[in-house]
Amino acid sequence: MEREVLLEVKDLSVVFGERRRKYEAVNKVNFKIYKGETFGLVGESGSGKTTIGRAIMRIVKTSGGEIFYKGEKINGVISRKLDHKVIKEIQMIFQDPQASLNERAKVNDIISEGLMNLEPGLRKRDREKRVQQALCDVGLLPEFAGRFPHEFSGGQRQRIGIARALIMNPDFIIADEPISALDVSVRAQVLNLLTKMQKKRQITYLFIAHDLSVMRFITDRIAVIRKGEIVEMAETEELIAHALHPYTRALLSAIPMPDPKREKHKKLLVYDPSVHDYSKEKPFWQEIRPDHFVLANRKEAEEYKKLYVR
Repeated sequence: MEREVLLEVKDLSVVFGERRRKYEAVNKVNFKIYKGETFGLVGESGSGKTTIGRAIMRIVKTSGGEIFYKGEKINGVISRKLDHKVIKEIQMIFQDPQASLNERAKVNDIISEGLMNLEPGLRKRDREKRVQQALCDVGLLPEFAGRFPHEFSGGQRQRIGIARALIMNPDFIIADEPISALDVSVRAQVLNLLTKMQKKRQITYLFIAHDLSVMRFITDRIAVIRKGEIVEMAETEELIAHALHPYTRALLSAIPMPDPKREKHKKLLVYDPSVHDYSKEKPFWQEIRPDHFVLANRKEAEEYKKLYVR
């Protein structure tokens, strides 16, 4: 049975600046996200993963390529009706729970802002009820609606950010490193909350992070991005068990091991771009195993296929 594609990115490029200051943050990126799944985008800081999320949200202008949501092109100039649909159905959870909340606004106003913009006819009483329900959904008390963000811990502020996204009843949520600014003890709570909400509401996630150990816990598929290019993509367990690209293997080697002895003796891999010889043939996107894609030329692809034979 063919899965329903909720979001598709085709040859997406994002360029900042002009002429000498020109910087290509995203270079012809392609991927599909299926309805109901959690798709992970992993890479180092500055790799372009957040830019992709913001381009989908229409916060950042695209320089090339197309973004399709439910079969409709949503980048570039679109109709007002489609713009409202995108704003309502696609929400974002931001990385910094402190910077993403207005410190001068009460929690009630922060969470209900989207409703006031897109459902102006909603009565104040009904709006407040929905805010209280959203707070309950993320494990916060309804009376917190009258407080200010500075009165909460980092984990609680992130829950407020999640409630702000959930109140719009979105089909698709972009979670941009939602736990990186939180204490280790709080991270599992937020991840469990996101998983719970997905099962309850059939939400699709684009989960952006730099930590593959977190990705393994929550994602169904992972795309690895480096300097604006996706270098490898596969189902989560397939990627972790059979990583092909040297950059992916370097990221995996950086995951801490719970056993101190194994951690002490493990070999940390450092990615060296010079291992690729693209002087004669440039790399291209190809499938090495079913649903396991990698950016490589023909010579590299043959070497990657030999790794599976072992």
